[in-house]
Amino acid sequence: MTRIREVDRRTPRRVFRDRREAGHVLAELLSAYRGRDDVVVLGLARGGIPVAWEVAAALGVPLDAFIVRKLGAPSHEEFAVGALASGGRVVVNDDVLRALRITPQQLREVAEREGRELTRREAAYRGGRPPLDVSGKVVILVDDGLATGASMFAAVQALREADPAELVVAVPAAPESTCRQFASMVDDVVCATMPTPFLAVGESYWDFRQVSDAEVRDFLATPTSGVAIAGTRRPETGAEVLRRNAVDAPNGVPPVEALEEIIGDARVVLIGESSHGTHEFYEARSEITKWLIEEKGFNGVAAEADWPDAYRVNRYVRGFGNDTSSDDALSGFERFPAWMWRNVVVRDFVEWLHAHNSRRRAHDQAQAGFYGLDLYSLHRSMQEVIGYLENVDPAAAARARDRYACFDHSSADDGQAYGFAAAFGAGLSCERQAVEQLVEMQRHAIEHARRDGLIAEDDAFYAQQNAQTVRNAEVYYRAMFSGRVTSWNLRDQHMAQTLHALLNHLGRHDGPQPAKIVVWAHNSHVGDARATEVGGDGQLTLGQLVRERYGADCRLIGFTTYSGTVTAASEWGGIAERKTVRRALNGSVEELFHETGRSAFLASPMISRGAAAPLDTVRLGRAIGVIYLPETERQSHYYHVRPSEQFDAVIHIDKTRALEPLEVTSVWVAGETPETYPTGL
Repeated sequence: MTRIREVDRRTPRRVFRDRREAGHVLAELLSAYRGRDDVVVLGLARGGIPVAWEVAAALGVPLDAFIVRKLGAPSHEEFAVGALASGGRVVVNDDVLRALRITPQQLREVAEREGRELTRREAAYRGGRPPLDVSGKVVILVDDGLATGASMFAAVQALREADPAELVVAVPAAPESTCRQFASMVDDVVCATMPTPFLAVGESYWDFRQVSDAEVRDFLATPTSGVAIAGTRRPETGAEVLRRNAVDAPNGVPPVEALEEIIGDARVVLIGESSHGTHEFYEARSEITKWLIEEKGFNGVAAEADWPDAYRVNRYVRGFGNDTSSDDALSGFERFPAWMWRNVVVRDFVEWLHAHNSRRRAHDQAQAGFYGLDLYSLHRSMQEVIGYLENVDPAAAARARDRYACFDHSSADDGQAYGFAAAFGAGLSCERQAVEQLVEMQRHAIEHARRDGLIAEDDAFYAQQNAQTVRNAEVYYRAMFSGRVTSWNLRDQHMAQTLHALLNHLGRHDGPQPAKIVVWAHNSHVGDARATEVGGDGQLTLGQLVRERYGADCRLIGFTTYSGTVTAASEWGGIAERKTVRRALNGSVEELFHETGRSAFLASPMISRGAAAPLDTVRLGRAIGVIYLPETERQSHYYHVRPSEQFDAVIHIDKTRALEPLEVTSVWVAGETPETYPTGL
C-alpha cells in the first residue's frame, strides 16, 4: 500500500513565503529522485508550475505542464462538478451531478468550453514544443496544494493511460483525507503539511497571488536539466553554503570571539535544547553559561524547572541553605521527569556555581543564582507560602491555610486532577482563593521584606513568586482541558512573567548595572513562535515574548542534533530510558546540518551573512521532549520552522549521547536496540 510521506497533522498557517519556497521544501522531501534519468516532473498549470519548476531544478530532471480545467456547475462556475485533463480525460462527481440535476447536455457544453481553453493554453505554454513522453517514466505530479483534489484526480486518471512506470503526487499542503485518498491511487504521495482544519490552499502561503500565462511560459522555457544547463555552474546547496560560513564549535561550545559577536551587550540570553535528555546540549549550555557569568556579569540561571525546587538549589549555590552538596540541593526534583535536573551535568554545574559564589562572597562581590520558571508546582508552592508566613506573620499564615484548603478536595500534588474537576464542574474552582492570597502577599511584600536585610527580602520575593505560581498554575490546570494552545500560552506567559520579575528583583540588589539572566529551556520555548507553523495557530513562546519585551537586549540560541541516543520516557510518568535517536528526516534542519559534514558548529547570520540564505528556508525541525516515540517520529516530533527567524544562532552537534541521570536504572543502562530502519518514517 502506498504510504503518505512527511505528513504533518498540526495546523500550519502561512507556512510558505510563496510557491517557489514551497517548491524548495518539496524538493527536499523528494531528494531520493534526484539525478535519475527516468524521472519527469509535471506541474498542474497554472499554480503548480512555480512549485514544480523548483522541484525539477533541484532534482535535475525535465519539467512540463499538465493542464487541468475545472468543470463548473452551470450558473455557479466556481463550484466544481468535475475536471478535464490534457488528453481529453473527463472526471466528474456523479453524486454532485445528481444533486444539482445537471443534464448530460449541460455537462457537454461545459466540457466543450473548457476543452477549447485547455487546447489554447497547451499551445500557448509550450511555444510549439511537444509534450514530454511519460511512457515508462516516473512521473511526479506537482500542484501548489489540494483541496477536494478533483483536478489532481483528473490528472492521475489521464496519465494512467500514458503508461508511466510510477506516479507520484507531491503537494505543499492538503487535507489529510485527500492525501489518504490519493495514497490508494498512486505509487507515492508527498504532502508537506496537512492543515487541520483545512480552510483553503492559500492559507498556507504569505504570497498566493495568481500565476499568469506569461509566468508559466517563462518557467517552461527555463531549463531544469539536460544539455541546455550542462555548461552552467551548479548552484551551491544549502549545506555547502553553511560549510563555508559556519564556525567550528567543538563539543557544542563556540569560540569566545563568536560568542562575543552574538551576545554583545544582551542581558537576556535564552539557550535551548532540541531534547530534554541529551548530554552534549546540557554540557555545552553549562560551559557557555559559565562564560556568561564570569566574563559578561550574568546574575543567574532561570531554568524550565519548578520554582520551589530550583530555589532550593539557589539557596545552596548562594550559601544560605541547609544542603551540603549539589546532590542534596537537587534532591527536591522528585516530580517526573526528575532526570531533567537530577543528572550529572547539572550536578557538576551547580557545584561549580557554589564554588564560584564562594569566591565572590569572599570579596563582597555579587553572586549568581539558580531559579525556576515553570508552574507545575501547585501544591508545593502553596506549602512554601504557608511555611514562609508561619515565620513572619502567623495570622497571615492561618488565612493562607484557610484559602488554600479549597484545593484539598483534589489528590495530593495532582494539579491535573484539580483542573479536571474544576473545569467540568465535578469539584470546586479555587480561582478566587488563589487570587486573594496573591493580592495579600503583594500588599504586604514590602513590609515582610524589610524585616531582616537582604536574605529576608529574597525570602519575601521567593514567597510572593510562589503565590503567583499558585495563581497561574490554578488557571493553567483548568485550561488544560479547554485546548492545547491555551494551556501552552499560559505556561509560557508565566515563564516570561517570572523572568521579568527576576530581572527586576536582581537588578535592585546586585549592583548598579541591570541584571542579566541566562535561560535554560527547550527549543520549543526558546525559539520565536512567529517563525514556526504553530505561531499561525495562535501559540506563543517564551522566546517570542522576550523578544517583544526586550528587543535587542535578548538573544535566542538553539541546539540541534542528527542522531545518537537520548534519555526519555515512553509515556508520561514513565521510567527514564536510553533510546536511540533516529537519523533526521529528509527536508529537516537537522539533515541540512548533517550534510555539511561538520561534527559540531555554530551557524548564525550575525557571524556570517552567507549563512542567512540556507537558514531562511522553511524546513522541518525536530523537538524531542521528555517523551520520545520513534514509531511516530514525524507526527510526534517535527514541525515546520524558519531557523533564521526562530533563533539568532543555532549550534549543531551531529551525533550526541544520552544524558546520564543521577539515579541510573538497569533499564537505562541496558539502553535500546540500535535503530536499523533506513528512515525515520
